[in-house]
This record gives sequence, structure tokens and C-alpha cells, in this order.
Amino acid sequence: MRTKIDLKLWFGIAVSLFFMAMLFKKIDFRLLGEALRSADYRFVFLAICFTFVSYFLRAVRWRYLLISEKNIPLSSLYSATIIGYMANNLLPARLGEFVRAHSLAQREQLKTPAVFASLVIDRLFDGFSVLLLLLMTLYTIELPVGMEDAALALKGGGVIMFILYCAVMLFLYLLKLHTMRTLSTVGYVMKPFPKMFSDTLIPLLGSFIGGIRLSPRKRHFAAVGASSAAIWLFCLLSVDVTLRSFNIHLPVTASIFILILLVFAVMVPASPGFIGTYHYACYKGLSVFNIPEATSVSIALIMHATGFFPVIIAGLYYLWKNKISLNELQRAEKAR
Repeated sequence: MRTKIDLKLWFGIAVSLFFMAMLFKKIDFRLLGEALRSADYRFVFLAICFTFVSYFLRAVRWRYLLISEKNIPLSSLYSATIIGYMANNLLPARLGEFVRAHSLAQREQLKTPAVFASLVIDRLFDGFSVLLLLLMTLYTIELPVGMEDAALALKGGGVIMFILYCAVMLFLYLLKLHTMRTLSTVGYVMKPFPKMFSDTLIPLLGSFIGGIRLSPRKRHFAAVGASSAAIWLFCLLSVDVTLRSFNIHLPVTASIFILILLVFAVMVPASPGFIGTYHYACYKGLSVFNIPEATSVSIALIMHATGFFPVIIAGLYYLWKNKISLNELQRAEKAR
């Protein structure tokens, strides 16, 4: 197991180095330095504040996803969220989600699988929100001449992914509401495949859905939806004010387009902290709007830094405050 993880880590580092090399190979470092010096860092500070507001709103949404399990204080949820995002920046393979679930389960004496199941739903809401933003942007933004085929492919892919997300959410809803009937249907659909697949999949689905105890109250579901919208609003504001720090004023659809590219970039296997993939996606997104190369790279560096260093510092603070050691997180990661 350890060898496999190490291989993934080194592969991620190689991917990051490749994209960083692609990013810097044509950059004039003198112009890059001038662009960084010309930035208004008051806007950068505002971007950091908006980022932490989005983390707090994630804690709010998580509270309502777990409210049937336990009414958890926001302080516990927020600290676990920050620790999880810190771990995503420091550990390979996006292990921050497991760390986030483990740290909350330990503090609130909950079962880790149940907490982790809530984070799967949490990520589904994120994916659904991103796809809505993608479709809204692609049907309103005017991409430069020559990108018509790319725009058409993105629109088609966005529609397909939106339909798939709707199907997944409908399936989970039916699985929760009519568990036995839905599992029987899955077993019937799996009949053409080897029996070992259904023997593995059906118990896993039963265990997963059993760990999800969503509140049936409409106001709780509305709170999840409202907090999801607010999360992405503040993520968008963070992108927008970072652009303004370099005196760049683009329409809101452009900021949404860049934000979506960054979301896709962090899905690509890379080194911890999404180094390289994040920067290159930001750079390419800005190039669509004819932003100079040195300025684009500067924005990419600042935008990544605002989401990287502050959350690490805050995460280490919450580890100290909650008396959790890094060794404990590593042991939890090995035992996952």
C-alpha cells in the first residue's frame, strides 16, 4: 500500500513540474516581477477574507447535512473544515476529505463512516453548483474567435455532466427513500456482470446510504441550498477582487469561467496543493481575455497563494487548539 501511494505522489510531482515548466518557459521574469510589485495587495487581503468566509459557509452547510446525526457546534465544524483543507494542501491524493471527517468524528464522538458519507453529499452539492455555473457561463460568455469548437465541446460536456449529476442525485434520493427496492433493482441491472461485482457493490451501497441521515425538514434542505449558493458566491468574489488587485476589470461571467477552470484543475492528479495544474489553468483562462502573460502568471501565483498559505497557518492553529498532532493525522490516513 505504501509503495502505491508513493508512486501516486511522485506521479503528481511530475505532473506539477511539467505544468510549471509550461507556465514559465516563455515568461519574462523582469515583467513578472514588475507585475507582482504593481498589485494592490489590499484586494489580495480581501480575497483571503472571502476565502475564509467560504470555508465558514462550508461548515454551515455541513452542519445541516449532519443535523439528523447530531446538532454540532459551528466551531467544531469550522475547525475540522480548515484542518481538512490544510491537509489537502499538504497531503497527496486529496486526503484532506478523510482528515476532515476523522477530525470531526474524533472531536464530536461520531462514527467516521457516517461523517465521511455526509462529505460525499457535500461534494455532490459542489459538483452540481459548478455545473450550473458552467452551463450559465458557456451560454452567456463570448469566447474569442477561433474557440467556437472548444466552446461547443464544453457546452456539450457540461450538459452531459449536468444530466449525470441529476441522475446520481436522483439515484441517491431513491436509495435513501426506498433502500431495499433500489438495491434489488441494482442487483437486477448487475445480472449480466460477474456475481462478484454485485456481491461487492450492493453491500457497499447499503452501508453508504445507511450512514446518511439527512434531515427531512424543508428548511434544513433550503439551508443546504442557500449555503451552497453563498459558498460559490464568495469563491467568485475572491477571484474577482484578485483580478482587481491587478487593475483588471472583467465581466462576472469571465470570473466564473476562470473559477470553473480552477475547479477542474484541482481534479487533475498533481502534487499536494495542486501546484502547477492550478497555476496553468488560471493562466490559460486569463489568456482567453487577452491578459498579458506576465500579469496572468502573477495573478495565478497570487490566487494560488491566497488559498494555500493562509489555510495552512489556520489549520496548524486549529491542530494546536484541538490538541491534534500531525502524527495522529498520518496514522488516520494509513488506517483509512
